[in-house]
Amino acid sequence: MGETAGRDTVTRTAEYVGSFPVDDSCLDEQIQQLHTQLKSLKSCKSQQTVSLRFSVKGVKTLLMAHAMCRVSLSTARPSDAQFAFVSHNPGSSDAQLYCHLFRARHARAAQFLNMLLCRCFQLYFLEKHPEEAQKECSGQKPSRVPSLLNQGFPLSVNALVSFRRAPTQGLLPGAKVVSHSSADQLSSPEDGPTSSPTIVRKMAIRTKELRSGAYRSFTFTPLKQRNLQDKLSLPQEKEKATAKPCESRAPSLAETEEALSQAVWCWAGVSSCSSSLLEDDVLGAFLLCPHPKKPNRGCLKIRSPFGLVTYAIKNSKGKFRVEKFQSDFESLAALIERYSESREELECCLSCTRVNHCYDWDEIENKSSKLMQDCCKGAFRNQSWV
Repeated sequence: MGETAGRDTVTRTAEYVGSFPVDDSCLDEQIQQLHTQLKSLKSCKSQQTVSLRFSVKGVKTLLMAHAMCRVSLSTARPSDAQFAFVSHNPGSSDAQLYCHLFRARHARAAQFLNMLLCRCFQLYFLEKHPEEAQKECSGQKPSRVPSLLNQGFPLSVNALVSFRRAPTQGLLPGAKVVSHSSADQLSSPEDGPTSSPTIVRKMAIRTKELRSGAYRSFTFTPLKQRNLQDKLSLPQEKEKATAKPCESRAPSLAETEEALSQAVWCWAGVSSCSSSLLEDDVLGAFLLCPHPKKPNRGCLKIRSPFGLVTYAIKNSKGKFRVEKFQSDFESLAALIERYSESREELECCLSCTRVNHCYDWDEIENKSSKLMQDCCKGAFRNQSWV
């Protein structure tokens, strides 16, 4: 099935089941009603197979196109291979939300579709709030040696323009003796004549201060010149090598399934504000991050009915365990999957549902108020016309 991935867009195929209206209620009640409705539609036949195109700009298929600011939340039911998102229809004047339901090929495919849209939410948040992005490691840029050699000019031009005297060979045969004051005045390229090197060379040949064949540096042979270039470029290469690990790649959707899951669970690229965003997310939403007090521990933050709850995660001999719990897991993915199905010692089950923190509520309210104004104006005009 046609599945493509670029740096900014990812396309996956799924079967479109249909859409249904979603009641306007509080978030937790809305999620509960939504999953009840999805469960009742698990045996419903799909209409057709469509290609879902995910990007930071929005979700697009041949049947619909939703800008990211109009998508409210994303969810999935892997047990029934269902993926769904809630949005209001583009161009619609009312504030009615609709849930669009898709059926994937299998449970992991449905979970992957949900992860893609959740990651789009995070990247869209970073685009709208660049000040919340994690600060990159600022390595010092390699400093350039202020020399004509470093700017791509050969040493012959440097020697020609400055007319430096050869330090070991003395004056050239037939050259006139010049005073120290005049030699010092021409000792630097900045203080020398502003004419082109060709004109200066011709003038030097006419005055017999430079032989016609002496267009190369006095003391630097090609071998010595290459050695000097290598020595000057060596410190820059070392600085680039040391600064390379500090450079971070820009976040994108072109990730493997494992990398995409880690990015969504850890809110990759977002600074410490992710904890405050978690408070406004759905019940059971979670965040994986380093433990603030224990450097050798991970941290699992969950939005529970009592607020944010923090659990320490211990990694011992390749086994992951929630601290003070009994169960061991081979990977973090196995730990997340287990506690998504059963809460056990946790305050609540982990949820794969995520809300769009940049959902544009103002757009809906403005459209609704504009519709009311237009209706009132239309009614007034009809009455005055009658």
